[in-house]
Amino acid sequence: MIRSRLLAVALLPTLVFPPQFLLAQQKPDGAKSGGPLDGYSRAASDTERQWEEKFRALPVPENIRENMRRLSARPHHVGSPYDKDNAEWMLAKFREWGIDAQIENFYVLFPTPKERLVELIEPTKFTAKLQEPVLSQDPTSNQTAEQLPTYNAYSADGDVTGPLVYVNYGTREDYEELDRLGISVKGAVVIARYGGAWRGIKPKVAAEHGAVGCLIYSDPADDGYGVADSYPEGAGRPKDGVQRGGVNDTDFPGDPLTPGVGATKDAKRMDRKDSPIITKIPVLPISYADAIPLLAAIGGRVAPVAWRGQLPITYHVGPGTGPGAARVHMKMYSNWDIKELYDVIAKIPGSAEPDEWVIRGNHHDAWVNGASDPVSGISAELEEAHAFGQLLQQGWKPRRTIVFCAWDGEEPGTLGSTEWVETHLAELQKKAVMYLNSDGSGRGYLGMSGSHGLEHFINGVAADVTDPEKGISVLERARKRQIASGRGGDRNEVRNRPDLRIGALGDGSDYVSFQDFAGIPSLNLGFGGEDRGSQYHSIYDDFYWYTHYSDTDFAYGKALAQTAGTAVMRMADAELLPYNFANTADTISTYVDEVKKLLKSEQDEIAEKNKEIDEGVFEATSDPKNPMAAPKREEAPPYLNFAPLENGSATLTRSAREYQKAAKAAQVDGGAMLDAASIDQVNQLLIRTERAFFSDAGLPGRTWFKHQIYAPGAYTGYGVKTLPAVREAIEQRKWPVADTSAVTVGQILENESKAIDAAAEKLKSLETAEGQK
Repeated sequence: MIRSRLLAVALLPTLVFPPQFLLAQQKPDGAKSGGPLDGYSRAASDTERQWEEKFRALPVPENIRENMRRLSARPHHVGSPYDKDNAEWMLAKFREWGIDAQIENFYVLFPTPKERLVELIEPTKFTAKLQEPVLSQDPTSNQTAEQLPTYNAYSADGDVTGPLVYVNYGTREDYEELDRLGISVKGAVVIARYGGAWRGIKPKVAAEHGAVGCLIYSDPADDGYGVADSYPEGAGRPKDGVQRGGVNDTDFPGDPLTPGVGATKDAKRMDRKDSPIITKIPVLPISYADAIPLLAAIGGRVAPVAWRGQLPITYHVGPGTGPGAARVHMKMYSNWDIKELYDVIAKIPGSAEPDEWVIRGNHHDAWVNGASDPVSGISAELEEAHAFGQLLQQGWKPRRTIVFCAWDGEEPGTLGSTEWVETHLAELQKKAVMYLNSDGSGRGYLGMSGSHGLEHFINGVAADVTDPEKGISVLERARKRQIASGRGGDRNEVRNRPDLRIGALGDGSDYVSFQDFAGIPSLNLGFGGEDRGSQYHSIYDDFYWYTHYSDTDFAYGKALAQTAGTAVMRMADAELLPYNFANTADTISTYVDEVKKLLKSEQDEIAEKNKEIDEGVFEATSDPKNPMAAPKREEAPPYLNFAPLENGSATLTRSAREYQKAAKAAQVDGGAMLDAASIDQVNQLLIRTERAFFSDAGLPGRTWFKHQIYAPGAYTGYGVKTLPAVREAIEQRKWPVADTSAVTVGQILENESKAIDAAAEKLKSLETAEGQK
């Protein structure tokens, strides 16, 4: 553990600056000195470590537990009385801790159910309950008057009837399988199981294939007794449990009526019928108890093996034939109201660089009580702020301004954070140096995802936080898990690479607008992996469930507060922004290799498929009693010109190396010493580096998403696509778009290199000027 960490630290420079520009604060008594931190002089590094140790001793699990108990005591969805009450309570707590805070309001379209119906009308009669029952063991499950019904927000209104067809997870690949089976969903109601892709993709793809309605159910193989004993005996989703959720098209996150601009009170709103976000067909979520009679009624072919869940039925695809075929009638109508959001924004002003911001966020709204999602995360964030308030009383002052955000409206579609970013875009792009997000958190392993310029930074932070159950650092435990789950060369890299690779960010929480629309380096942190069960977006995601089956003693809530709070503190106090472009360049080079391999894989796959068609393989192996058509013949993919990507990646690697050399030359042994004004000149250039990855035109067909390295997939939703313009064009076999995008993204990499070069040259010139004095 120590060796890996020291090797990682050695990769980045340690800057030394005169004493008058160190942190304006006293050292806490009894603190230990540690090694130098990136972006700090040696003396400032010692001071920072001492304050960080002081901070990590402050979070109290019982405080986090009490935060959760209070915030999750009642349903608090967007527009509910307790949503506002929670915001006002948090506002008062920030002020109690000596932190200036305010509530910022936005006004967004948030539909709630007015009429819902799902009924089987042939071959037998059945009406779905569409309701989660009260459980005597669960004391808040009886708050029925305040609970949102089971529904999918931003479903189109509709009253439809049609044959029922089972489509597995409802992905594009599943519909290709249906084509080979000779089954059309045109005019049908489809039923898909949760999983495989984000829920909003299911009605989107269904509508593209002509379906008139969509039902989504939770199969116990993925989310129920196939995972854990059913609640309340265990942590798993019970037979009547339902996953609510938005199904808005994620091409435009945020308010459906004001895409790209803040939904302030006087904002100009488009007509709802023109919104690109609302689904094309009605959609409803159902429990597997409601799904069993529907699925059991479907006739026709038995589903492929990979499509079969764990319900006690034979899975058929449908639609069946004759009068015995399953037919379903469904209705979904909403109240389409404008609701008020309550974003709580609290600021600790910076002592030296007040116009540079480190932003920490987690949302506070929930579909119902939301103990796990999101209260486990916001409870930890509040304890971080509480601890910072205590440090302020002891003389600590952050160098940069720290902004704590408790977002509203994340659940329907990252509404509160997106509207705040869109409203304050110019200021954020000038001032924000990092956004750190968390959401739901449990017990187990630390998960780290984000901008790879922050990869080395967050590895260093995680190395300083102790896992509460294992006694090793949370970084080392995460590394051991990757070794255990990896294979071959992957294991070797995890063992030998100084920094543990972090994941890239797609969609699914409040980081999306910061990363993809504002170009702010972002991180997402959370613990999990040992909960073994979930009540995600159900009425049973509440304090009772969480304190019986998740982080029951809030030890990992404390660990989250320690990890996120240390990261915020370390970034806020750094003299030189501790971005690491070497890790960025290394990661992007792997992405370039991946898209090259992806094209080769597509070429080989199509060539083999076409060969097997010519050889009659599919015809010969098709069961005459259950025939399956051969796939459609495709043109061989062309060879694409990846040279712009390769050249851009190579240039980026050289620029990253030169920046590291320039920064290292600022060490005391090199003889250069920079004053605060000089450091600020470099930092101002560094702040712009993430936005150099932007294209003003956005991604092909998705103009809101500006970042050309990371984006949520158009057909995965939450799942990330890296080098998305190129990768998705290859996956969708849009070869001209892929070829053009390779040139565009190659230029983007060149632009990033120039931005890094500018920072390096400024650093070199300042060092030269200092040396000549």
